[in-house]
Amino acid sequence: MAIVISITNQKGGVGKTTTAVNLGYFLAKDKFKVLLVDFDPQGNATSGLGMEKSDLDSSMTEVVLGQSQLSDAIIETKYKNLYLAPTTPELANAEVEVTKGKKQFTILKEAINSVREQFDYIIIDSPPSLSLLTVNGMIASDYLLLPVQTEFYALEGVAQLLDSMKLVKKATNPNLKLLGVLATMYDKRTSLSAEVLEEVKKYFKDKVFETTIPRNVRVAEAPSHGTPVGSYDKFSKGAKAYKDLAREVEKRTGNKK
Repeated sequence: MAIVISITNQKGGVGKTTTAVNLGYFLAKDKFKVLLVDFDPQGNATSGLGMEKSDLDSSMTEVVLGQSQLSDAIIETKYKNLYLAPTTPELANAEVEVTKGKKQFTILKEAINSVREQFDYIIIDSPPSLSLLTVNGMIASDYLLLPVQTEFYALEGVAQLLDSMKLVKKATNPNLKLLGVLATMYDKRTSLSAEVLEEVKKYFKDKVFETTIPRNVRVAEAPSHGTPVGSYDKFSKGAKAYKDLAREVEKRTGNKK
């Protein structure tokens, strides 16, 4: 039965999709069968794995609208053990339609439950907002992983996100837990990054991952080549960091191969 992790932060530009793609890649490299669900209408996780949105027969848009089963939307990537449920920009329009339905909050949960036994990990890349899609991700998940950029305003909006998490726990998903907080775009050459990381640790304490994701040119370049950084440059600092994160996630979720 898959462990479901929603990667979310209502603040954009914090490395959310980059983390979803690269965590999925390195979990798959560790021989776990991984499904990455692109649930962000921007579809960056889809293009970040080299998929052409115009070539898709089915996507999360059709799944959300009830026109397709999740199993029909899942495609193999060129990386062993890593599968993708892609999306298109039309998912934003589908979200509006979903608000009219009775099961507006549990559509993703029901879809994931239909394939959950086929994977070891299911990773959801949520939109950078507190939208209905984001709430669907929380309800469908066992854990939240929160990327936080080590720059000014890093904790802006985090309290609101955690309040939403508490509401979801109370109302529909009592087993939802915060897996960890990931410091991203960390620059050890600046005192600002170190200061922000200390603030994050004061706020979240032992929930902060030991791994920090450095500001690394290879991490930034990899999406434009439609590939995870571990495939683009496996010897880069960014690749090493995401490999370390995967090991931490495995340890925290109690999954071993």
